[in-house]
Amino acid sequence: MTARMAFQWVGIKLGVEEEPMPRYRWRPLKKISDHLIRAVLAAEDQRFWSHRGFDFIEMSDALQDMVAGEGLRGASTISMQTARTVFLWQSRSWLRKSLEAYYTVLIELLWGKGRILEIYLNAVDWGTGIVGAEAAAMGYFGKAASDLGPEEGALLAAILPSPHHWSPLQPSAYVRERQKKILRDMKHMRVP
Repeated sequence: MTARMAFQWVGIKLGVEEEPMPRYRWRPLKKISDHLIRAVLAAEDQRFWSHRGFDFIEMSDALQDMVAGEGLRGASTISMQTARTVFLWQSRSWLRKSLEAYYTVLIELLWGKGRILEIYLNAVDWGTGIVGAEAAAMGYFGKAASDLGPEEGALLAAILPSPHHWSPLQPSAYVRERQKKILRDMKHMRVP
């Protein structure tokens, strides 16, 4: 259970949370489609296997974009997102960001890359009431996470930046463009 799920459970018990507990079923990494794994890496963190929790190249690019007036964009790695999802609350504060960095260092030291990726894929929010790859695959496509093809994996990865606004069932033109880019990038992704 992630920190977010724990807070939601407490909210339900106290009567302040109306949303039901999400559908969720843990899957080992070997039971998640390689297509989905490559799609998530292509979309979220292409240097996952080579960095140690922080992608300083991506952070620099995001800072340059901000200075150039191109707006804010995220530069969080899968390790950082895993630390935030598993251990922390949802907010945007310096305290939470500092703790996220601390937990990122810890999980990079204590867990292997495969374990970080497995936890991320099982804890990521894929929309209202949908947590993890298995729930997303079943909820959106009616199949196990191990059975997802490249187009389905890329479509699920395409909605990750905003899973409560975008849908793989009724993808907008923007989501379809993201899917196409992810499919192109997947061809260059190597999964050890």
